[in-house]
Amino acid sequence: MTTRETSTAVDTPASVGSPQNEVGRGTLLGFAAYGIWGLFPLYFDALKPAGPWEILAHRILWTLLLCLLVLLVSRDLGWVRPLLRRPRLLAGTAVAAVLIAVNWVVYVAAVTSGNTSEAALGYFLNPLVTVALGVVVLGERLRVLQWVAVGIGVGAGVYLGVAGGRVPWVALALAFSFALYGLTKKKVGVSLDAIHGLTVETVVLAPVAVVLLLVVGSQGGLEFGRHGGVHTSLLVLSGLVTAVPLLCFAAAARRIPLVSIGLIQFITPVMQLLCAVLLLDEHMPRERWIGFAVVWVALVVLTVDSLVGMRSARAARRQLPVDDCPR
Repeated sequence: MTTRETSTAVDTPASVGSPQNEVGRGTLLGFAAYGIWGLFPLYFDALKPAGPWEILAHRILWTLLLCLLVLLVSRDLGWVRPLLRRPRLLAGTAVAAVLIAVNWVVYVAAVTSGNTSEAALGYFLNPLVTVALGVVVLGERLRVLQWVAVGIGVGAGVYLGVAGGRVPWVALALAFSFALYGLTKKKVGVSLDAIHGLTVETVVLAPVAVVLLLVVGSQGGLEFGRHGGVHTSLLVLSGLVTAVPLLCFAAAARRIPLVSIGLIQFITPVMQLLCAVLLLDEHMPRERWIGFAVVWVALVVLTVDSLVGMRSARAARRQLPVDDCPR
């Protein structure tokens, strides 16, 4: 799912309204963001017969156009010049752009080829991959339950590969591309908010999108404008469909705890799986259901660990002497 990088946004929690109202508003925005992402299989399925490369190109270019319009109307361009003086941030954002483009095209290819359920598996595996990368790359230390969750997740992946007769490449590509995307953001220490980060990433990807359209067009494969106004409008709206849940997530992340965001995020793969089985008529073999069940066990363990950790942190803060509290 696209770009959940806004958890690092520089915006501060809104000062208007009571904390209870802000939490309630943030929860609703979080559900809106993940709910929209959960319906993506239906949207991208409706874009057929356009192929994944054409859809990727349209998504990049229309998102860039939308971002530029928002920035121009709001006269929000003062951040551009300071950004150009930060080559490390620009390089990191370029790497992030490539990773999210890989995520987008693999996901669209999965949906348009009838593999939405495997794509959903990728987003179920994503939290486990993120935790594992924290250990391997950042040297973070895991608690016991986190090790248990990662071990169960690895076991589920091995089982799916053996029982299905092939490695679940789509799920692994989605899980690792998005986890690496988040890791890149963390390593770079990006200070761009949602709209700025999305603008830079789509600027980086825009030349690639143009080349993709030229290549697909040279092979007679462009579907834009060939299937009526509704289909054409859906391709144009891909920019809006990309930006709206991202901005909803950005607003939610400023208002509610990260643990709450982590729990809400499971709505997306659940909805994607339901869309695949109930609305897109995808066949789910028994071994995949078993694999999903094992992954869900891992996610339950990870969720319990998060809740216990949050409760322990709150208890520790309450026990701190007033003079020892950070100022």
